[in-house]
Amino acid sequence: MKSLSDLKKMRDEMTKKMSLRETKNRLRVVVGMATCGITAGARPVLSALLEEVSKKELTDVVVTQVGCIGECALEPIVEVYDTQGNRTTYAKVSPEIARRIVEEHLANNRVLTSHLIANFK
Repeated sequence: MKSLSDLKKMRDEMTKKMSLRETKNRLRVVVGMATCGITAGARPVLSALLEEVSKKELTDVVVTQVGCIGECALEPIVEVYDTQGNRTTYAKVSPEIARRIVEEHLANNRVLTSHLIANFK
């Protein structure tokens, strides 16, 4: 950072990232980030989700993290809640699958059936 304009640019970027965490009539995406999820690779999954949502400028989506979701053997787990509270749960999510969830489910309202948790039980 070398100038006031650099500082303003950084502030604008961070404000945009923080707005992804606000909730109000938006799709909510949660990533299990307990020890089991982190060990299984949830951090890169969370990063991929945040990057894709930001890149696609999906202002109706909020991405957050939670603790243990309760299915440790199926981590990383990503849950998508619609505006009515209905939940879709994805299991064994990689960063690549996270990007597909954003493209298919969040941007185009098509559930990515190949990675639904029911397929792994």
